Amino acid sequence: MPEIRFQIELPNGSLETCYSPSLIVKEYFTPGSEYALDDFIARSRTALTIASDRVKAKYGRPCGLALGQLQEIEAMAAQLQHLPQPKVKLIGFVE
Repeated sequence: MPEIRFQIELPNGSLETCYSPSLIVKEYFTPGSEYALDDFIARSRTALTIASDRVKAKYGRPCGLALGQLQEIEAMAAQLQHLPQPKVKLIGFVE
């Protein structure tokens, strides 16, 4: 399975690199685009769950790295919810 990483800029200006075991994230994010924090979380949840399910279909178990990445994204988002109109920018993909 082709894996991919995607770099994001959080509302506080910090950069993070996220992991997906599938290229499905390219269907949910566009480089250079900004997403409201809640929208980014929802898109991440959908894409990373699909990616994990693809791993499960191929190897018989879900992808712990994809599910762990989703937990990290949700934890980061929880710390940024207090900001007014927080947005996440997708910088780009690294294959």
